[in-house]
Amino acid sequence: MVKIVLDAGHGQGTLGKQSPDGEREWGFNSQVVEAREAKLKAYENVEVLRVDDSTGKTDIPLVERTNKANKWQADVYVAVHHNANTGSWGNWTGVETFTFNGQSVSTKSTELAKLVQPRIAKAMGLTDRGVRQANFHVLRETKMPAILTEGGFMDSFIDIQALRSTDKLRAQGEAIAEALAVYYKLKKKSVETDAYDKDPFRLPDLQRNFNRRSI
Repeated sequence: MVKIVLDAGHGQGTLGKQSPDGEREWGFNSQVVEAREAKLKAYENVEVLRVDDSTGKTDIPLVERTNKANKWQADVYVAVHHNANTGSWGNWTGVETFTFNGQSVSTKSTELAKLVQPRIAKAMGLTDRGVRQANFHVLRETKMPAILTEGGFMDSFIDIQALRSTDKLRAQGEAIAEALAVYYKLKKKSVETDAYDKDPFRLPDLQRNFNRRSI
């Protein structure tokens, strides 16, 4: 069983976490996380735990999030964010994926980040700014491999076009799920057959009718 923590970042009301037009970062983040969770349900032996407030109403403290992930003994922690530069519109652009920059840098975190980064850059159709390192709380205080994605700049007049696309945000979430599936060698669930096919004692209509005529 692979236990995956989902984190959609800041709550709706967190100051400064918005585009110059007032679009909240959480709204972008949550769409990505929801798409990732839906995609992961297609695989066997996966459990997911979302540690942010799925309504966005409360900005749950980071220490509470990482404590919950550690207590759950998760296999991986993936936080989804969207970047900002000056808070005013500009032409900066691109997607980044972060791992912890401290002494306890996890090789697994780096390997996963290298799988995630090109996939989300392609999904968003934005510049690939590469895998980077930072001293973010969710990367530092987690006891499992952890990455944090920045899926584009909210204050970029280039990137905001992608962020306003439901299809691209869904593609970003699915891209992260696919990278996790590759890294953990997840298998897709088999297609469910209907109840009729599952019943070994129930003959197909044609065969049953033939048997009646033969009696």
